[in-house]
Amino acid sequence: MHTHEHSDEDLLVSARSRTRRTRMTEIHRRLVRETSLEARNLILPLFAVEGDANFRNPIRSMPGVDQLGMSGVLRECESALEAGLGGVILFGIPEHKDEFGSEAYNDRGIIQETVREIKSRFPELLVATDVCLCEYTEHGHCGVVERTHDGRIEIVNDKTVELLVREAVSHAEAGSDLIAPSDMMDGRVGAIREALDASGFTSLPIMSYSAKYASGLYGPFRDAAGSTPSFGDRRSHQMDVANSDEALRVVQRDIEEGADIIMVKPAISSLDIIRRIREQFAMPTAAYQVSGEYSMIRAAGANDWIDEERVMMESLLAIKRAGASIILTYFALRAAKTLQ
Repeated sequence: MHTHEHSDEDLLVSARSRTRRTRMTEIHRRLVRETSLEARNLILPLFAVEGDANFRNPIRSMPGVDQLGMSGVLRECESALEAGLGGVILFGIPEHKDEFGSEAYNDRGIIQETVREIKSRFPELLVATDVCLCEYTEHGHCGVVERTHDGRIEIVNDKTVELLVREAVSHAEAGSDLIAPSDMMDGRVGAIREALDASGFTSLPIMSYSAKYASGLYGPFRDAAGSTPSFGDRRSHQMDVANSDEALRVVQRDIEEGADIIMVKPAISSLDIIRRIREQFAMPTAAYQVSGEYSMIRAAGANDWIDEERVMMESLLAIKRAGASIILTYFALRAAKTLQ
């Protein structure tokens, strides 16, 4: 049996390089902490429902998150402002849906009216608006659906972009502070930028869902937004989860077309993508901690399998550490309270 003998020099180096010294107490850990999370980094998603202002419907697959009428939305916005959040992002649930999602670009639609009301009450709160058709189409897809000559059903890119442009401009006219196209159609950022500029909204920024993967983590959101496709899936336009280089190409295209903030979705399974994008482009980068991520943490916490509060904060810090400067999360209010 051989023993390794340490020289005095080895022992001296070992004693000098002990990294535990700055981990021993909380005051030391706080002093050298590399990543900080603040309430202003967080955006709260809200589901606004048309009709009864006092409507509140708990979402079964998202404990603690509700579909809300106008009164509930305004209460959440007031809480967001008091908590110092970066803002809110709105998803609309209309009373009526049709083939072309016409309520999405109705000037008196649910999002347009909700934005006006929020900005009249809380002008200092940032209000972002999701631009997509899936919540408004009767088939639940993100755009115009047509049958091809060989019998396949296809989401038609350019016709969809035309409607997304109308939706984005209507949101801008209502007072949106940040236009967030989430559809993943090709060319929509450039088309929206051009239309916003032509309509006098040259200073209104775009936060593009640039690297949005076809993930299995979106299920609870589709319950919340009523946007589950009635047939097929979204793999023809959302990205393949196996691809990384493609994300960089799409992000570069969106930046060239005029995106001011780019987004990665989902967050916790795309930390490598967030890091690559931030290092390559040095752009303001957002990440969406999606419904499935939220619900898994809530479910595990409810079963006492994890320390829910600790894992909530750990997940948000991991997203921030990867390079996201903005995090969209259903935990926003709760995390802000923890950070106080």
